[in-house]
Amino acid sequence: MITVFPVTDSADLDAAYAIRRRVFVEEQNVSAEDEYDEFETTSQHFLARVDGVPAGTARWRRTSNGVKMERFAVLSAFRGAGVGKALVRTVLDAVFSQLPEPIESIYLHAQLTAMPLYAGFGFVPTGPQFDECGIMHAKMILPASAYPKQ
Repeated sequence: MITVFPVTDSADLDAAYAIRRRVFVEEQNVSAEDEYDEFETTSQHFLARVDGVPAGTARWRRTSNGVKMERFAVLSAFRGAGVGKALVRTVLDAVFSQLPEPIESIYLHAQLTAMPLYAGFGFVPTGPQFDECGIMHAKMILPASAYPKQ
């Protein structure tokens, strides 16, 4: 069973960081200096577990351009099992439930291979593709028409 929840203690935050280290730093060769940033303490982090085992993570934060969803990572042993979908759904639900004021924009920088995951939730690519830490990405936005009606 997949469960996704907001990180509220240091043990779960450590588990989320360990997943990001394994996926981004070790598998994808992103430098640790680029992976961990000044937004760690101001972002809302999430941890996904499969049958109690840490399997994935993500975070979101406010920026001057709106809400940015980022740092989606799923351990290789759990890919294709719905963990990524559960993370996106939970993060979006959290964004919409925690921000009562109108949201100007919800966006993310998707690795090209992950674009279909986000497109399944209504995100659409905008602008040219770009290199981020040696990996090609595309900016994707969630059109306001995809926001829940309130």
